[in-house]
Amino acid sequence: MLTDLRPTCATLYAARMTHSAEIFMTGTPGLESALLAEAQANGFADAGRIPGGVTINGGWEDVWRANLTMRGATRILVRIGSFMAFHLAQLDKRAKKFPWAETLRTDIPVRVEVATSRKSKIYHAGAATQRIEGALKANGYQINADAPIAIKARIDDNRVTISIDTSGESLHKRGHKEAVGKAPMRETLAALMLRECGYDGREPVLDPMCGSGTFVIEAAEIAAGLLPGRTRHFAFEQLASFDADAWNDMRRVRVHTDLPAAHFHGSDRDAGAVRMATANAERAGVGDLITFANLSATDLQRPDGPPGLIICNPPYGGRIGNQKMLYGVYAGLGETLKSRFAGWRVGLVTSEAGLAKATGLPFKPKGAPIPHGGLKVWLFQSGKL
Repeated sequence: MLTDLRPTCATLYAARMTHSAEIFMTGTPGLESALLAEAQANGFADAGRIPGGVTINGGWEDVWRANLTMRGATRILVRIGSFMAFHLAQLDKRAKKFPWAETLRTDIPVRVEVATSRKSKIYHAGAATQRIEGALKANGYQINADAPIAIKARIDDNRVTISIDTSGESLHKRGHKEAVGKAPMRETLAALMLRECGYDGREPVLDPMCGSGTFVIEAAEIAAGLLPGRTRHFAFEQLASFDADAWNDMRRVRVHTDLPAAHFHGSDRDAGAVRMATANAERAGVGDLITFANLSATDLQRPDGPPGLIICNPPYGGRIGNQKMLYGVYAGLGETLKSRFAGWRVGLVTSEAGLAKATGLPFKPKGAPIPHGGLKVWLFQSGKL
């Protein structure tokens, strides 16, 4: 599991910490507790939960490790400083004196994103953006709307807080899923939902409506000890603080697991989805751990071996299909699971409590709503059937 990386990295990089900064791991609202649990499991002992994510304190190596190991985080932001500004001229002057060179390289273009609050005298985000861009230009930096480095400034109660997005592309882009179907589940969200369901890599996982395979691929990667950021690039690689040798050493650390050889199963009535999921699993390096099949949920058979977790993201009519027709689909899924999967737990994602109820499964009270694809969904969970 990923926890095996914790002592190795902590020992390897402790001597290289030069400063401590506030690091913000953004995550899916409604699943902050799962993100906090993951951060703690990955060795970020001082992690604290806040709305929209988790904060830690650390150095640049912690930033790199968070990007490398955190499955549920959407982005890793590092707050590099702050100052007070009560009007635009003051913002301009203090932004020019900000120690940008400690973090940024003059040969790498940047872009600026500013958010303001009503509690601040500077309330026009566009004017504030222009002042900060001007300050950066005065310090020799290039501004480009498509720049790889995003500087995020927030002005709240007249305090300007400067952060850097160290991830670049969203962390759900692992670099393995080239093919996706309709309404795909993001890898980061799938990872948090697996954790919310109590999955720790020690049991089989089955998705009877697997689509592009996100749930079972994430589960297999966790069981195999594969780090989510193992093959992609990050924005922090283009910062002044980046140490390529230290990063390569960190990325080469092998995660050893003592987990049993759990197997994973994905099926879908759409043959095209099964082909996509199979190809995605092969690219992720877990193709040999997953069996995919082209069949409907009512034809699902219990696999050999111990019980585990059934988790799926069925259509719920908001964007795909007619909701009235889906009640029969959910009822058939529920009947199949109740009759053939005694001892298994179920996690089901839907935007409609009525559809979950149609399964007839003994779901626990639903938790907080979770944003997914422009909708609010809930993760319905059962105990062992």
